[in-house]
Amino acid sequence: MTVEHSETPGIGQAEAKRPNRLIVLLPLAIFLVLAAIFFSQLLSGREIGTVPSALIGAPAPETKLPPIDELGLPGLDSAAFAGKVTLVNVWASWCAPCRQEHPVLLALAQDKRFQIAGLNYKDEPENARRFLGDLGNPFALVGADQKGRTAIDWGVYGVPETFVVGRDGKILYKHVGPLDGESAQKLVMPEIEKALASGQ
Repeated sequence: MTVEHSETPGIGQAEAKRPNRLIVLLPLAIFLVLAAIFFSQLLSGREIGTVPSALIGAPAPETKLPPIDELGLPGLDSAAFAGKVTLVNVWASWCAPCRQEHPVLLALAQDKRFQIAGLNYKDEPENARRFLGDLGNPFALVGADQKGRTAIDWGVYGVPETFVVGRDGKILYKHVGPLDGESAQKLVMPEIEKALASGQ
């Protein structure tokens, strides 16, 4: 004689529902954590464009990028940083924020106490030439990083980014995102002035 065991109704269903509830709640929990981080950044008052970098205080990565053809400027060579304060700007013609910040770079280029170098990131030479031809050229030297390997060496998150390099070739400051008039005057220029005054 066979005895059939029957499960208590509802227990199996409750256990099946529990994992489903976790799957539904997981995205909500992730969203809440990310929202908390975002709001803590906003309320902290810190400048979002200032991102800590392991390269601050370290020598700029050894860089030797070829020039952009027919532009008539030397390529980007880290040897050119020696004895000069240099603003290194990572840009691309396909980058809309780069276009927005370009007038700020042109204004900064009027100050001949330092040089501006361009690191052209994953760009077509013809497009880069057209970009500078249409908008003006703030760069004393500009190198083509078509594969993006040099940008990785510099710890670049994305374009645009800007670095202040001292006369001794060390990276003194990094700004992530497009420069505007306020960030140029309140964040970048004070770092340049410090580098000029200290002889670094």
